[in-house]
Amino acid sequence: MDSWIIWIILAAALGVAEIFTLTAALGILSVAALLTAGVAAVGLPPALQIIVFVLAAGAGLIGVRPIAMRHIRQPPAQRFGVSALVGKPAYVTREVTGRDGRVRIGGEEWSARAYDETLVIPPGATVDVIEIEGATALVYPRE
Repeated sequence: MDSWIIWIILAAALGVAEIFTLTAALGILSVAALLTAGVAAVGLPPALQIIVFVLAAGAGLIGVRPIAMRHIRQPPAQRFGVSALVGKPAYVTREVTGRDGRVRIGGEEWSARAYDETLVIPPGATVDVIEIEGATALVYPRE
């Protein structure tokens, strides 16, 4: 069997393995094997094929992989809008029950309900925002 066919088979196997691992390393090795298959198809001896593979793999792993990994790793999604209020502290301005009440969250006045409908939270208490339903904050007292 010709050596260029072996390199293509190796490239395909590495490409399939990359699909399952998503590390970028096996994909780079697969590209190096494809480049080596081209060199082998030209008719260069096996020693030069190995050198081409090692150089291409080294260049890819040292030069391309760090760039690829920076693009793969995404920063954690930042919450904004009303979802950013969940977990924030709030100050009770009017008694909060399971039916109604008012709280101040970050300088804004919100209608509120107690997360546990049996609770009555007096004015001046500090609560945590558990959830936002429409324009109403569901709150729970801090302990």
